[in-house]
Amino acid sequence: MSPVKQKGGKLSVKKPKHKVRIVGGMWKRTPLAVADVDGLRPTSERVRETLFNWLVHLRGNGFGRMNCLDLFAGTGALGFEAASRGLAHVTMIEENGTACAQLQVIKKKLNAVQVSIYCADALKFSGQLARTDRKFDLIFLDPPFRKDLLPCVLPLCGQLLASKGLVYVESNEAVTNEKLRFWMEDSVPGLQIIREGQAGQVYYHLLEMKALSPS
Repeated sequence: MSPVKQKGGKLSVKKPKHKVRIVGGMWKRTPLAVADVDGLRPTSERVRETLFNWLVHLRGNGFGRMNCLDLFAGTGALGFEAASRGLAHVTMIEENGTACAQLQVIKKKLNAVQVSIYCADALKFSGQLARTDRKFDLIFLDPPFRKDLLPCVLPLCGQLLASKGLVYVESNEAVTNEKLRFWMEDSVPGLQIIREGQAGQVYYHLLEMKALSPS
């Protein structure tokens, strides 16, 4: 949080105006302060609860072996929710300096040693990761709406997924398997939508890397 100058030359810390809560896990009901950044849009408690119900159904008690990448981390609602529920490690990427600083404050408050935070451009960072051998079991992809970033970042996410890995996508319009095939071309032919829902103007989807049949 950055200091703000007041009358008389004194400095005070600008406090976040809004908060969201972690829904479940060891930090259940813990409030997370939301940085005062235009366009920051935390994933709602209802949607997070639905998402993790899906994940429990699909992965059972396997969270402790899963590594997560939270691109466009924003408020950290998704990433800290994942850490709270026992994922082995969560890597958060956020380009905005103010939002990234707030994520660091939250990490320190929670003593979230399983969380790593990088202030970086999500597309460049994921591109760099794609040139390494690092793989993730779960990727959160909630880019700024109306910037048309999904066609650019989803192929990179596909390259970063472990076998049978999952990608959670939020957008302002529905994603379909037809769109995926168009965006991906032939780069990640096994990535398919397995769950989807809508909350107001937000569409959310869970994608899985399906094992390809041998030719």
